[in-house]
Amino acid sequence: MVGWQVYQLTHDPLSLGLIGLAEALPFIAIALYAGHLADRTTRRTIAIAGAFAVLCSAVALLLLTITPGAIGAARVWPVYCVIALSATARSFMRPAVFALSAEVLPRELYPNGVAWRTSTWHLAAVAGPAAGGLLYGFSGPALAYGAVVVAMALGLAILLSLSHRARPVIDETMPIGESLKSGIRFVTGEQVLLAAMTLDLFAVLFGGAVALLPAFAKLLDAGPEGLGILRAAPAVGSIITGIVIAHRPPMRKAGFAIFASVAGFGVCIIAFALSRSF
Repeated sequence: MVGWQVYQLTHDPLSLGLIGLAEALPFIAIALYAGHLADRTTRRTIAIAGAFAVLCSAVALLLLTITPGAIGAARVWPVYCVIALSATARSFMRPAVFALSAEVLPRELYPNGVAWRTSTWHLAAVAGPAAGGLLYGFSGPALAYGAVVVAMALGLAILLSLSHRARPVIDETMPIGESLKSGIRFVTGEQVLLAAMTLDLFAVLFGGAVALLPAFAKLLDAGPEGLGILRAAPAVGSIITGIVIAHRPPMRKAGFAIFASVAGFGVCIIAFALSRSF
C-alpha cells in the first residue's frame, strides 16, 4: 500500500527504491545488536515494544494520509521516516519473537508450533496484500491503513496477554563487542550456512525488481487491486512448495536444490520483466 501511494504521488520509480532503502538500512544495521539484545533482555518486553512501535508507524501513516498537505509529490520524506522507524522496530522484534516462541512452547510441541507459525505467516502474506489492495482500490488508503492499525493493535494485545516473563540465562562478563564477534565467527565457521545465506543475499540483491511492483501494476493498468495480487503471488508459491516438500522425503541433494531454486528465481524475474499481460 505504501509503495502504491508513494508512486501515485511521485510517478517516479526511484521513490520506490528509496522506500526499500529506508527499510533495509536500519533493518540490516541493527540486526546484530538486536540479536545481542534478545539474548540479554526479557524477550516479551522487546516483542511488546517492537509491536507498539510498528503500531505507531501504522497510525503515523494513517495520519499522514488523512491530513491535507502532510505528504505530496515533493514531500514524501515523512513516509520514508515512518518506514525507517517500522524497520528498526521489526529488526529488534524478530529475534525476540523467535526466541520467545522457543521459551513459551514445551520442547515436544515446538516443531508443531513452528509449523503453525510458518503457516500463519504465509497465510497472512497472501491475505494481507490482497485485502490491502482491495481496500485501497475500493475505499482509498485511509481505510486500508485503518485496517492495518486494527490488526497491529490486535497483535499487540495478544503479546500483552502472555504471562511469560523469564529472563534469558546470559554471561554478563562478555562485552557486547565480543558477543557480536562470536555470532559472526559462528556464521563464517559454518560453511554450509554461510554459503546458503550468501546465495540468498545475492538472489535478493539482483532480484530487487520486486520492489518496483507498484510501477509494474501501474504500467499494466492493474490498479491497487492488481498490486495486491502481485504481492500475494510469491507467498502462494511458497505455500504450495512447502506443502509439496512436507509430503516428500528429505532432500538428498539440498545444495543442488538451492542452486536450482535461485536459478529459477532469476528466470522468473526475467520472464516477469518481459511480460506485457497481467
